Amino acid sequence: MNDKPLPRKQTVAWTGILSDVLLALAKGSIGYLSGSKALLGDAIYSGADAAARLAGVIPWNLKQSHKAEGSAERGRAAQGSKEPMAAILFSVLIIMGGLQVAFSAIRDLTRGHLSAPEESALVAVLLCIVFKEAVFQYQYRYFKKKGDGSHAAYADSHRFSLYTSITVFIGIALAITGGYLNWHPLLYMDPIAALLTGCLILRKGYSLIASSVYSKKIQELPSEEAASFIETVQRVHGVIRVEQLRALEEGSYVNLHVKISVNPRISVMEAQDISECARKLLQHRFVHVGEVHMDVVPYDPGYPYKSNHELVDNDIPTLLQ
Repeated sequence: MNDKPLPRKQTVAWTGILSDVLLALAKGSIGYLSGSKALLGDAIYSGADAAARLAGVIPWNLKQSHKAEGSAERGRAAQGSKEPMAAILFSVLIIMGGLQVAFSAIRDLTRGHLSAPEESALVAVLLCIVFKEAVFQYQYRYFKKKGDGSHAAYADSHRFSLYTSITVFIGIALAITGGYLNWHPLLYMDPIAALLTGCLILRKGYSLIASSVYSKKIQELPSEEAASFIETVQRVHGVIRVEQLRALEEGSYVNLHVKISVNPRISVMEAQDISECARKLLQHRFVHVGEVHMDVVPYDPGYPYKSNHELVDNDIPTLLQ
């Protein structure tokens, strides 16, 4: 086992939020000074990323019940019934920002009096992409090592953020090229990139509303669809049998609860290594698998496979010492 402590989950999450805020401020200021509407739209998208992650960090409800009674199923139901007011509020702000960027780009396209943005906008986009990628790699490696399924959500969010920055980079580069070559049609590429960025911002706001409202529904997958998970676990060396597997579909991800049986004569450390290997194999082979909870029990063949001769030769004591 690795004795080096991992950074706290809240610290890693707040690192991403603060980095998105800094990127939004940097892109917004440089976009305003350089005259690039596309870079201003990219700044709003970075702010939308920060708002979406902030909605997942702050508590949904200030009043929490401390009753000791109730089962785990009741606790999960209460967790899912909380109203995601913060997520809905941020979603409305994100959608308003996307509409503002789209309307501003349409206004510039219809007027036709366009000018090429300064070269500083292009440099700013490249530096922001490098910085964003470095922060993403730090967060992705941590949550993948933690094994709670958050790495898949981070990768999905980062992919669209990267698409936005690449769109802005192409639009600014073509607009600057049009300014150098004195070719007026290329000057339209900056507001066109801003319009596409506004559409991506609207998608961001809608996805936040959809994930906060509709992803609370949890349903168990049928056994036919969970057969591939069982087959994967049985391939792990040391797993004798999969005693139980529950696949709970939550939004676009599947959380697994697996109980496996191992040789009763191996040590606890070896049993933990086997379960960890099975968990990592499931998360690496199936990209839609989020959290995997593993339970390990000793294998019991039961009657009539146990005999008196086996009990006599068994070196495991049957009485408490």
